[in-house]
Amino acid sequence: MNKGVKKVRQSIVQRKKMRGFPGKHDSKADSMTAFPQEEEKHGYFPFFSDTALQSKSKSKTASGYMLKGILSVMLFFGVALLWQTDYELFHKPREWTSNVLTEEFPFAKVNRWYQETFGSPLAFTPQQGQSAGSEEALALPVNGSVSESFQANGRGIMIKTEEASAVSALSEGVVIFAGNDKETNKTIIVQHPDGSKSTYGYLSAMDVHLYQFVKSNERIGQFTPSSENNTVYFAIEKDNDYIDPVQVIKVDDAS
Repeated sequence: MNKGVKKVRQSIVQRKKMRGFPGKHDSKADSMTAFPQEEEKHGYFPFFSDTALQSKSKSKTASGYMLKGILSVMLFFGVALLWQTDYELFHKPREWTSNVLTEEFPFAKVNRWYQETFGSPLAFTPQQGQSAGSEEALALPVNGSVSESFQANGRGIMIKTEEASAVSALSEGVVIFAGNDKETNKTIIVQHPDGSKSTYGYLSAMDVHLYQFVKSNERIGQFTPSSENNTVYFAIEKDNDYIDPVQVIKVDDAS
């Protein structure tokens, strides 16, 4: 064979080895070559979870629930023991517990105290700048006339209106209910600093949310009369007794 041809072939073989191509005697190396798996070709890689960390996290969660359960049971039996014991030492704690469980928290009174002390409503209230004691004249929540008096139902009055009207708060306070009532449908209840509550029922829309601070005569909802209903329910309650709104507000009586 021509020596020149041999040299060319040797040169080709040498270049292949330098570039990483397997030769005749590289079958073992070829069998050991690692090719990308099908998942790796498409960008998916195996996920290895740390079972120790997962079990530790589950253990912490279970411990938290167990602690809450133990504290709840202790509180329950503590209150039960307080009511079953006749020792004079427990009379005042029992009275305090009874008030907490049966009476509403005085949000409006606390809010008024905060305003008088710091000059602005509490942080959870969205409106700012209402100064304490700046009450305006009391007025009906909607423009209209009384179509059903307090004596008719002993709880509140019905105010008849012929046109769409904004519903306003009787005086400043905190919303303690804003939702659907089984008797008066869309209803808002506002708690006032003196401990009284005003109720506005049969509304078409509500513009406030629970625990929102409202000013005196501020819009809290909307009423649009319809063929089915053209009256708004309005009531005032204090010390668990209903008060005739006509005695509190000067109104026109259409009945």
